[in-house]
This record gives sequence, C-alpha cells and structure tokens, in this order.
Amino acid sequence: MLVLLFGVGCAGTKMASTPPPPPASSSQLAVSPTSMTFPSVAVGSSQNQGGTLSASSSSVTVSTASWNGTGFSLSGITFPVTIPAGQSVPFTVTFAPQTAGVASGAVSFMSTASNSPTNETLVGTGVQASQHTVGLSWNTDTSPVQGYYVYRGGQNRGPYAKISTLQPGTSYTDASVLSGQTYYYVVTALGTNSLESAYSNQAVATIP
Repeated sequence: MLVLLFGVGCAGTKMASTPPPPPASSSQLAVSPTSMTFPSVAVGSSQNQGGTLSASSSSVTVSTASWNGTGFSLSGITFPVTIPAGQSVPFTVTFAPQTAGVASGAVSFMSTASNSPTNETLVGTGVQASQHTVGLSWNTDTSPVQGYYVYRGGQNRGPYAKISTLQPGTSYTDASVLSGQTYYYVVTALGTNSLESAYSNQAVATIP
C-alpha cells in the first residue's frame, strides 16, 4: 500500500512508500468433521466426539480457538500448535447439556491459513435422564491393551459416537438411554501403541 507524503520546501514535493504487506498464506486448514451432532444426551451426563485439524500445502500454526453454544467445550489440544504440511492433530468436543432441548454452537480455529478462521458447527440434543440402563460386557482382547472405548449409534451398523472415556475393565453401563428407543453398541480396544482397533461385533438394546 502506498502512502503519499506532501511537503513544501526547496526540494519540492516528496513521495514515500511503505513496504508491501507479506503475501497471504496459500495453505488451507481443514477441520474434520465439518459438523458434529450429539443426539439424545441425558441431562447431567456428557458425550465426547473427536475431530482433527489438517494442513494442506504448507505448515499452519493454529493460535487459538473459540467456541459458543450452551453445554459445548473443547479439549485435547494445546495452543499454539503448528501442523506440518500433510499432517493433522486431534481435538475433542464435549457436549454436557444442563437442560433438555436442542443446542447449537460452533468452534472457530484461528490460524495462519488463508481460510482462517476455520469453523465447525455443533448441534446437540439434551434429554431428561431415563430410569433405564443398558449393561454391556465384552471379552478381554488377546493383545495387551490400555483399555476400551464404548460407541453407540441410533441406526443399525452405525454411524456410532463414542460415549465413554477409556475403560480399564470389560464392562460399561449406559445410563443415558430413553424409553422406546433402540441403541446399537460396539467396542474398540486401545493398544499399548496407542492405536485403536476396529469395531467389535454390534450389540443391540431396545429400551421398553
């Protein structure tokens, strides 16, 4: 951008300029998934879902994030963080409704990418807790593991959402179920190499 400076003197009119601004970054920051939905989360409980931030053609530094929407929070990532080109970093969004009803929100990531801020939309439904529970148990994995994660879906064969923290044992009780609904459960094992296994076979529970 040019800045014109005018003055009167024996040298006549003067003109000066400031250096041009640095070119904008050509790298893009991608958030996956671009939206998260938390269906039927009981009031007073919480549900977690994981996402990733990825850099495209060159590294991106994510300086901070902000989020809005009642009951939503962000964790699992520390700012600032630099993401090398072609790589990604994980984060976790938690929905913990305090009242029944639908809540909407968003997470915005500020970065050096050309598409900053990069946004992810959030929708969650809080429901009153049911008097019913679903008890789950599974066989111990034959390989050494750190623990297990429990996933739940509302449709046969998924998609599923993670509903538990890392479980050290081989059982879990889901107390956030609703009367008249059918739920589909799978379990994964987290190995000592921090790699998560494929889904187990599916278990189905219909709540009276």
